[in-house]
Amino acid sequence: MTTRAHFLPAALGFAAAAAIALTSVLSSALPGTARAAERLPRTMAWTAYGTTSAGYAQAVAIGNMLKSKHGMSLRVLPGKNDVSRMTPLRSGRVDMCACGIAAYYAQEGVMLFARKSWGPQPIRVILTSSGTLGIGLATAADANIRTLADLRGKRVAWIRAGDALNRNAEAFLLFAGLGWDDVEKVQFSGFKESADGIINDQVDAATMATITPHASRIAASPRGLFWPPLPHDDEAAWARIYVHSPYWIPHVSTTGAEVSEERPWEGMTYPYPILVTNADYDADTVYLLLRAMDENYADYKDSAPGAAGWALGNQNWNWVMPIHEGTVRYLNEVGVWNAELQAHNQALIRRQEVLAEAWQALAAADVDEEAFEAEWMARRAAALSATEMSVVFN
Repeated sequence: MTTRAHFLPAALGFAAAAAIALTSVLSSALPGTARAAERLPRTMAWTAYGTTSAGYAQAVAIGNMLKSKHGMSLRVLPGKNDVSRMTPLRSGRVDMCACGIAAYYAQEGVMLFARKSWGPQPIRVILTSSGTLGIGLATAADANIRTLADLRGKRVAWIRAGDALNRNAEAFLLFAGLGWDDVEKVQFSGFKESADGIINDQVDAATMATITPHASRIAASPRGLFWPPLPHDDEAAWARIYVHSPYWIPHVSTTGAEVSEERPWEGMTYPYPILVTNADYDADTVYLLLRAMDENYADYKDSAPGAAGWALGNQNWNWVMPIHEGTVRYLNEVGVWNAELQAHNQALIRRQEVLAEAWQALAAADVDEEAFEAEWMARRAAALSATEMSVVFN
């Protein structure tokens, strides 16, 4: 099966998937909540972004619901960067990760995950938060960056071990036909520090979600906040983006700092957080967790910024990472899953298998550390190309 469809613009499959999802019989129509409460584990641990992030707040809100409705304690461990969030998941110290798009990079085995100690990870999506928020390049209003082309010569944040944020920053530059050589790259140790950098006039722009409290802090600071738009009718710019970042979805955001129904932002989004786990994680637990999150959605949807995005009707099941079998079981039960989605999911699982096979072959070749990443990226590209799958990361 050719897998070209795996990385077509996510927006093309989004409307159809959302329409299918909206047919779901939600919450009160499903029996068996008490049985789910008896069978859910007593404790669970997730990693998430830092304590001041929207993703952390949403995870805590879900944890409060699970405690109230099912007596389950959810421990949320904040991680400063992508590796610190993914490492406990890989080792089994946590059950799940409320990750950003770095989960996709881990699946692909690229950037920090291209190292000899990592490699492509067999992860699965349980559920995502996809709402009215946007993900953009927050700029200081006094830097006069009114279009992304105005970034030329400006200071742009780069986060150490923050592949997801840096890849997005690179894509924002690419949208305007720019690259890192066209701006001043300013390094920070973490996401919060990059937001502080805008406030303290150390940098002019940094990637973040419109709903993060840090965007509100920037807006309230003397420098102010402005989100440069990504015009949806700029076909050439979006064509560049889909090659670079196939997970981007054109989106008009109405929630966040300096963003509202009256002041919408024409930009992009992708799910955040993305709740992922390992492929071999217990399917019964995933099924029961998803059922609990769906049935009790009303109990947490307004408890944190962006938490309403966890609704089944907001999901794009036709995306870039495979769905966990426990989630598939629940979606079949509520009438959301279909043969087309199953075929797409199996093709994504096959993509992970191709990457794993290429990685195992390289490991057997005993390549030294210094040459390892370059050799892996070459073998990765060759393996994907041989099976007609998009390489994405060259």
